[in-house]
Amino acid sequence: MSTYSDHKAANHYTTYIVKEPAELMQFLMDTISGISRTKAKEYLSQRMVYVNKEIITQYNYPLQQGQIVQVAKNRHKHTFSNPLVRIIYEDAFMLVVEKKEGILTNAMPGDRHENVKAILDEYVKRQSRTFSVHTVHRLDKGTSGILLFAKRRDIQKIFMDHWQDIVTDRRYVAVVQGEMEKDNGTVTSWISDNRMFISYSTPYDNGGKQAVTHYHTLKRKNGYSLVEFKLETGRKNQIRVHMHDLHHPIVGDHKYGSTVEAYGDRSNPAGRFCLHAYRLAFRHPITGEILNFETPFPSAFTRLLT
Repeated sequence: MSTYSDHKAANHYTTYIVKEPAELMQFLMDTISGISRTKAKEYLSQRMVYVNKEIITQYNYPLQQGQIVQVAKNRHKHTFSNPLVRIIYEDAFMLVVEKKEGILTNAMPGDRHENVKAILDEYVKRQSRTFSVHTVHRLDKGTSGILLFAKRRDIQKIFMDHWQDIVTDRRYVAVVQGEMEKDNGTVTSWISDNRMFISYSTPYDNGGKQAVTHYHTLKRKNGYSLVEFKLETGRKNQIRVHMHDLHHPIVGDHKYGSTVEAYGDRSNPAGRFCLHAYRLAFRHPITGEILNFETPFPSAFTRLLT
């Protein structure tokens, strides 16, 4: 064990030097005397672990020889807690978060309701008044799941300019109305907006953008299907439009076909829009490391199929 010469840091953190490559949680368990797996997870989830002075929450974060790991002795003012947003991963360049349904990614013009960007801006400004976050991609208000924000504009630009090359896996899960006819399939179409800004698609080039969605039916029960989607493209309302095209609209999506006429008072039995961005994997724009993030399926989804 070794400590920084920084007296303030020595007072508030226990500091360790990595002697050989290891995953972060295993390093904590091997290095800190008497620590349990549960306690190590707690340190990570409560954002008390730093690698080279950056907060790391990823349990399998790869450590290299010579890196410095610090464990805070107490939770501090930078601890993040919000019922609508959970931070999954943070480093000097980005934040990966999970948002709940019912909150916007960004503020709409004239809208004063809470949004994910504003919540994260307030968090990072507690670390430095000049800090803010920069949106890399968005989820609809009703969609829950994983979102990525950059801490610097140059990092945001890298992601946005090279999104198709950087992102290696991006998946959603949804509950749709009716039992899917196929176990697997691909929908390819061109998506445009009409004058009312409602997205629609055609099987031929309509002047819009080509959209490709791969789907896999996970379960069928009670007149619903649980379906996983892997996006080859990321167009506005892509999954919603494609499920409307297949005549299996997402439960709770009244804009794209989930109608009271078709299903009576069961048109929204989950009490929410049933689309969740559950997996995101991408190459770190600075280190080149592949980062994989995954969240559980919402319990409201599984209840419909049990």
